[in-house]
Amino acid sequence: QVHLVESGGGLVRAGGSLRLSCAASGSVFNINVMGWYRQAPGKQRELVATISSAGITNYPDSVKGRFTISRDNAKNTVYLQMNTLKLEDTAVYYCWTRYYDVDYWGQGTLVTVSS
Repeated sequence: QVHLVESGGGLVRAGGSLRLSCAASGSVFNINVMGWYRQAPGKQRELVATISSAGITNYPDSVKGRFTISRDNAKNTVYLQMNTLKLEDTAVYYCWTRYYDVDYWGQGTLVTVSS
């Protein structure tokens, strides 16, 4: 079983920055892809960023140029550096990984951006 635990969420003013982290634990070896999704109130969960074990990243246009995903393979940890935050970035952010063709999700960490 893969357990994902997020941290780093909080309240920040528009234009500010936050850094999220997510650690995978359990019987986990050689995780390929990890990433982040988010879900705003009343909206569906959407992709924020993914990164492979080789360092290949993927971002939607909504965060490209503002968010950066990175990982520490030795620690099975993924990070999300969020800069120039906007009001529309307010959401619960979920860590995600696909391990042996099974999707695993963290419990989420709340990011609130205020004006």
